[in-house]
Amino acid sequence: MSAEHSPKEVVIFGASGGIGSALVRHYAALPGVKTVHAVSRSGAYDAGGRVVAQAADITDEDTLSNFAKSTHAPDLVIVATGILSDSAGLTPEKSLKQQNLPAFERVFAVNTFGPALVAKHLLPRMPRDQRAVFAALSARVGSISDNGLGGWHAYRASKTALNMLLRNYAIEMARTHPNLVCAGLHPGTVDTGLSRPFSRGVPEGKLFTPDYAASCLAGVIQNLEPQHSGKIFDWAGKMIPA
Repeated sequence: MSAEHSPKEVVIFGASGGIGSALVRHYAALPGVKTVHAVSRSGAYDAGGRVVAQAADITDEDTLSNFAKSTHAPDLVIVATGILSDSAGLTPEKSLKQQNLPAFERVFAVNTFGPALVAKHLLPRMPRDQRAVFAALSARVGSISDNGLGGWHAYRASKTALNMLLRNYAIEMARTHPNLVCAGLHPGTVDTGLSRPFSRGVPEGKLFTPDYAASCLAGVIQNLEPQHSGKIFDWAGKMIPA
């Protein structure tokens, strides 16, 4: 990573997850990084060196507000949280008949509303006079024009809404933070708890390890410039259409 684009103060939400923890490890190993805030609901992370473990729930605005006050001008914020299914019966819908309000509320709370609240409290604290990046994990299935299969209603819609919010933030922040990039990142299919129940048919070589995905995403972040703000990119740096 070039010294010009090396972050100094990094905040990673979802540090207890597969991709989030891999991102913490990646950035903690970079020589230019001063601090990596590993944020999760529990605050439990094997901290040390440059890593500071902190607790905040992206769906709880009070904890986000308190956390934001403890940070000083982070130049890289990554929201690496997400939900697709859980052990309580949440699963992607195959038919509109399977839709239900509790599932929509749960999925949107984590995939859309949470990142929006993170943006509310962290974006204004990011530096105005230098390059900075605010990134959130999105998904290719959130693309309307790329949707040829249907299904997965709550998850798809939550990521589509997230993509719109990122575009909104890019427009608004450009007025005060001209060197700030707001972007969505699609990590591909990664061997984590989120995708594992649905990865049986993934072609050989397309199921990524968390560390590989984190390395790819960091490479994409490194190359983001202000003209890329408001757009969504996959792990290879290719733009995903809206």
